[in-house]
Amino acid sequence: MKTYIYISIFCLTALFSFLFVSCDDGDTTKPVINLEEPEDGAILQIGGEHGVHFEGEFSDNEALASYRVNIHDNFDNHGTHRSATREDVASSATDSIPFALDSTWTISGKNVPFHHHDIKIPATDKNGNPYKTGNYHFIVYCADAAGNVSLVERDVVLSYEAGEDDDED
Repeated sequence: MKTYIYISIFCLTALFSFLFVSCDDGDTTKPVINLEEPEDGAILQIGGEHGVHFEGEFSDNEALASYRVNIHDNFDNHGTHRSATREDVASSATDSIPFALDSTWTISGKNVPFHHHDIKIPATDKNGNPYKTGNYHFIVYCADAAGNVSLVERDVVLSYEAGEDDDED
């Protein structure tokens, strides 16, 4: 009787192990990001009415799920990413402050081209403080339906002067 119980437990364990392994689709391939605009070194206009020219294509072997754009300052030429501290943000209404953006969009399909000007860099924050000009990171993340994530990073400059990305393309 003990032998029968041990064999039954062994068979059930083997069966469940097989089911869990066979249910895993095994998609470990990260999506591909082909970012055409903005290019590395692009000047993005603060306060521009047309928004950032954002163009390229996302692709995946199975299915795409979402993409995210993160823009944050690179005033310290950091190699790692961190959140701004209270000392990073200016204290008076006339001081400029670093711009930051973190937006996500959902997508579906295997190959998704994108071209829009939805990313706008306003001239001031909600309190009327102007944004600092200078070096920023423009990072695009793309996730597929299996949870694999890729990223592409561009070094850009934010300026109040018209840049190459303030066109209406």
